[in-house]
Amino acid sequence: MTSSFLGSALRGTFFLVFGLWWSVRYPLKYLRRKVNAENQPSYGVQRAEVFEGAVKAFFALAGILVEQFVPSGPHMTLYSPKTHSWTDLAHWHYTTMYLFFLLSGIVDVVSHSPLKLPLGLDRLLLSVALFMEGLLFCFHDYSDAALDQHLHSLLAMAIFAGALCALLEVFLRDHVILEAFRTSTFLLQGSWLWQIGFVLTPPWGGPGWDQTDRSNITFLTMCFCWHYAGALAVLAANAAASRWYVGERGTEGQEHLQNPVLPWKPQHLCHGSGKPCVHGEHGLLHGLAGRDGEGWVLLQN
Repeated sequence: MTSSFLGSALRGTFFLVFGLWWSVRYPLKYLRRKVNAENQPSYGVQRAEVFEGAVKAFFALAGILVEQFVPSGPHMTLYSPKTHSWTDLAHWHYTTMYLFFLLSGIVDVVSHSPLKLPLGLDRLLLSVALFMEGLLFCFHDYSDAALDQHLHSLLAMAIFAGALCALLEVFLRDHVILEAFRTSTFLLQGSWLWQIGFVLTPPWGGPGWDQTDRSNITFLTMCFCWHYAGALAVLAANAAASRWYVGERGTEGQEHLQNPVLPWKPQHLCHGSGKPCVHGEHGLLHGLAGRDGEGWVLLQN
């Protein structure tokens, strides 16, 4: 499947952005959920998912418009009666792919609206979008371009792995291992789309790699494994950074609880307890640091 370098890079950036975002958001959500004893989804998590859906829908809609209305695009014409042939099926291929991601983004947003869609429908639509993407790549006519076909076959492996993972999340919601694996497949898919652009249509011009050289297929298969190793490294690094961030915030919170900032300067310490006391109209206010550090108990003189 021939495509310009810019097209491959833009599609790769779409998946890389989501992969990098998830590689930070999911570890933070998991670590904060461990601290939260109630284990309930917060309003911030819901806002993040609505934001993700809106961004996904925006990028998908922009992709549809770009594929259709670039100078060489079909401009919403699927069949030409003059030539009695299909019009720019490659652009329609990517338009169809973006269409399902647009639907997925819309469902992400509506899932957190007052309509109260069934739980898991957002993951199901994401799985469907990925399955459709993989299906389109698998059954495209690559003619005799063996290297092109091999590159997209490797890409399809990453796509179907992410689709299967998203499907499992319909039934295993908020499973940290599945979320991490889905994130790694998006990082892999994004970086591999960039690799496809460099191999088939180099940005500096000139022909792509030799389609008949079998050693290129061997090398690129190994390169695909390196890309996934890089995706796992990014995932691990962001998870470690998230753990450090949550740990630092937790340490600051504990220090605040142990040494609360008093709203006014105490005049003396209570006898026996050594805790700060201040004079009130009816007695001594005995400082008791609660969770917010602002608890007080009135003691009669």
